[in-house]
Amino acid sequence: MSILLGAIALAEAAGTLTIEVGNVRNNRGQVVVDICPQDRFLKDNCPFHGQAPARAGVTTVTVANVPAGSFAVQAFHDENGNGETDRGLFGIPKEGVGFSRNARIRMSPPKWAEAVFQHQARAEVIRFDMRYFMGPSGPTPRR
Repeated sequence: MSILLGAIALAEAAGTLTIEVGNVRNNRGQVVVDICPQDRFLKDNCPFHGQAPARAGVTTVTVANVPAGSFAVQAFHDENGNGETDRGLFGIPKEGVGFSRNARIRMSPPKWAEAVFQHQARAEVIRFDMRYFMGPSGPTPRR
């Protein structure tokens, strides 16, 4: 009985995070998101991740079992399906990138304080936009 109660408590201590990524420029590839605590922010091995087929405009990615805490989301549009953010001259991303709270990208990635949010271990939705530094900067116009 105590094992069952412990399992129920663990299930209640985590929630589903739905990430709506706007400004996705086309339907190619995947939108990949990583949900990171501060010590993993801007690194490749964040503990919570998900992906969904890219949809021009808004792509929704859902990640289950995210515990309560302080996190930042980092996302990229993996247009060519190689599993990484392709970069050009000076490390500028060739594919779209985005961060929770629409944290600004200036001459470098955003700081933790600009992207952090509090997850309450319940179903939540966060929204932010993808940014492109090369090629078209938003959804391809429909003709």
